[in-house]
Amino acid sequence: MRLDPFRRPDRSPRTQPGSGARARRRVSAAVRLLAALALAGGTYAALAPAARAQDADRFSGAAAEGEALFDVGCITCHGRNGGGVEGRGPSLVGVGAASVEFQVGTGRMPLARQEAQAMRKPPQYSDEEIRQLAAYVQELGGGPVVPDTVGGRAEAADLARGGELFRINCSQCHAFGGGGGALSSGKYAPSLYPASDRTIYAAMLSGPQNMPVFGDSQLTPEQKNDIIAYIQQVVQDDRDPGGFNLGRYGPSTEGLAIFLVGVVALVFASLWIAGKS
Repeated sequence: MRLDPFRRPDRSPRTQPGSGARARRRVSAAVRLLAALALAGGTYAALAPAARAQDADRFSGAAAEGEALFDVGCITCHGRNGGGVEGRGPSLVGVGAASVEFQVGTGRMPLARQEAQAMRKPPQYSDEEIRQLAAYVQELGGGPVVPDTVGGRAEAADLARGGELFRINCSQCHAFGGGGGALSSGKYAPSLYPASDRTIYAAMLSGPQNMPVFGDSQLTPEQKNDIIAYIQQVVQDDRDPGGFNLGRYGPSTEGLAIFLVGVVALVFASLWIAGKS
């Protein structure tokens, strides 16, 4: 048989074996992909609302109200769920209700600007709102809680033991008279005069700023109450029966007063004696 060199070869699909099978496989793969996407989308649509509803219902009562307050006034610095924001605010998971009661109850939080130390100022929240915020933070990860019996056992407190514990654990920073004092790097120990019973107890439990934490293993609840009773009845209410208090700043002002008054008096006495002789 002689072939015509000018005849074009036949390129019809019938000359390409298996093309129909490949097309069917491609269609089948596309169908399976669409089915998988539809199944994944349907599963997400079915479960996501339930997850959101469960997240919304995880708190109740005071904690739920506290979460609403937190999302308005605290989330910018402390992040969602109190996880913290780098460069703005630390994590609140595990700090407990005592930390909230001290920081928010004394007006130190919300913080107006970053400084060496948060300063005391009028609180921005009411007592009820502070209790709600504390309940929410407590639910995030637990932590120390100020007991309800604080301040109710002042009559049974041992003032002598409270004074001894105060001088051992507190006077180095807050001074013997409770007036506070300067620390390093622009920080300071605040005055104890305006502090309430719960504020002092919350500070001992949470250890704000440079203050160490005095848990129940360091100071028992009875010892904490003794210190509080000593601060309230002796440090705050004592009217300086010894005379002029010199600001209650401790030996610095007392030494200066002795030098200016006592030494000058001795010099004049010596001059007077010398003149008489």
